[in-house]
Amino acid sequence: MGSPGRLLTAAVRRLRLRVGIKPSTAMARYLSTCPPARAVIYDQHGPPDQVLRVADVAPPEIGDRDVCVRMLAAPINPSDLNRIEGVYPVRPPLPAAVAGYEGVGQVHALGPAVDSDYLSPGDWVIPSPPSFGTWQTYVVKPAAAWHRVRSDVPPQYAATVTVNPLTALRMLGDFVNLSPGDTLVQNGATSIVGQCIIQLAKLHGLHTINIIRDRPGWEEAKDKLKQLGADEVFTQSQLDSIKNVKSLLGALPEPALGLNCVGGNAASVIMKFLRQSGTMVTYGGMSKKPVTISTSSFIFKDLSLRGFWLQKWMNSDKAEESRTMIDYLLSLVHEGKLKYEMELTPFSDFRLALDKALGKHGSRPKQVLSF
Repeated sequence: MGSPGRLLTAAVRRLRLRVGIKPSTAMARYLSTCPPARAVIYDQHGPPDQVLRVADVAPPEIGDRDVCVRMLAAPINPSDLNRIEGVYPVRPPLPAAVAGYEGVGQVHALGPAVDSDYLSPGDWVIPSPPSFGTWQTYVVKPAAAWHRVRSDVPPQYAATVTVNPLTALRMLGDFVNLSPGDTLVQNGATSIVGQCIIQLAKLHGLHTINIIRDRPGWEEAKDKLKQLGADEVFTQSQLDSIKNVKSLLGALPEPALGLNCVGGNAASVIMKFLRQSGTMVTYGGMSKKPVTISTSSFIFKDLSLRGFWLQKWMNSDKAEESRTMIDYLLSLVHEGKLKYEMELTPFSDFRLALDKALGKHGSRPKQVLSF
């Protein structure tokens, strides 16, 4: 069958979907400015619930090669909050920075030099690579910054396809040459990346061992991951109390790949699962605790520790490749083969969505602003 990495690459190369359902309402092909917009703005770094404000912004001018887009949906990602806090490596300039990095919109108007075969009013588009300023009702960017996507999927999926699902897809193919029947282990399995890993792995014949947090409702979370295709699901406390975690594998092969977004002890447990010469990839640090590894794991198990940052990957020479992969992922959404939990909240209720994203209302699905 070939490795999942090669299968994924072949699949996305074959896919060249450019689907756009045109709305019945007429839209101007060219306007000198976008309509006035409402935006989430911050002038200094700090706690998001203290420094963010919603304000009117002057309508931006549309240059010859620009496109005015009416935003439809945009998520509140942890990295968005980190940028606002000032702890993320790449941040928009201050003051008057517009928050948000990912989202989907509908083409409202084009500059006169934009090729109508490339984009037309009514097309659904996403910023690709993602870029600052998606938490506002209208956005103007050069035509080359927008990627047309299919409009026959729920907008919240188009809004969130780039950061989390693409991270999952890349990590499955970039670090270990996996073959059908191989196993991987991950923590943070209830996250969107975790949910995508489970489904993409299942599509390509891979087994998954999944670690989740100890919290109320963990039994329900386990059942949901099983329904997505997870082979095994354990809570962190279940693994902490077992000396030999590999005894839990049963007939599953020892994992060749581990995916870590938590750090601390949750990362150490992943390394205990890994086979000889296995690889652990760290793409997040939700616990804010460091990754530590024993000397024996380096010397006698020959483990490899790697890191993955999607923004660096996309800002290299991968722009066109990433767009093809986004089309592939949205085709899976359209076919019902890729799904994950989200909660749509109207932009007019931004403060409520922000509080939910900050955990003030308990554990909630990813918040997606609906414009």
